[in-house]
Amino acid sequence: MRTTTFAPNEHYHLYGRGAEKKIIFHDDYDRARFVFLVLYLQSPTPINNIGWYTRSFLTKGSFRISKDTLAKILKGRYIQLTSFILMPNHFHLTVQNMEDGAVSVYMHRVLTAYSKYFNAKYRQTGHLFQGPFGSVRVKKNEQLLHLSAYLHKNSNSLAEWKNNYAKYPWSSCSDYLGLNRWGTLLNTAVIDKQFSSKSDYRHFLETSTAKSLDENLRSKNKDILGELV
Repeated sequence: MRTTTFAPNEHYHLYGRGAEKKIIFHDDYDRARFVFLVLYLQSPTPINNIGWYTRSFLTKGSFRISKDTLAKILKGRYIQLTSFILMPNHFHLTVQNMEDGAVSVYMHRVLTAYSKYFNAKYRQTGHLFQGPFGSVRVKKNEQLLHLSAYLHKNSNSLAEWKNNYAKYPWSSCSDYLGLNRWGTLLNTAVIDKQFSSKSDYRHFLETSTAKSLDENLRSKNKDILGELV
């Protein structure tokens, strides 16, 4: 039974893993589909034909959602996505909960939609994810900043992306270091405004020990990140 209360205007770290640590993103189509869901389900605005938008992203580099639909999403948004990363068998999100209990509604929609798609595509049955999604309330600004570093440096654990997390396409890292691909659908301002430039944030990432494998540093990080390390 979930004990977290999702209060308005609070930030939360949300995460989920495949059942038995199995792969939940096999290819770029899977990843693009999940990114679409976490971006465009931030409001109750109904979205149909998600497959078309996903194929558009992979071929055109854009989901090509209409301006009218985007305006409706932004106007009715009850979640603000702050950062994200997709890994082969798990994901991490940071969101700001705009309405009482909205996180639960948002995650139910995202995970249900993705599970139905995944099971149909791969002809599977049963639970895709390992239990309910995990959640940690962000209690202070320092935690929020280091949480962004923790998420953005997660791809370091992938051999082909070792020390190249800035270019990993399935996280929001490049959106903080360069052009924000998602515009107002990804709220970078809450972190951006605390750094003098994108180079300043890059330096913060490079020096943050939030994802360190060193046991001494991991112990110190627990004071900041709590359950993350």
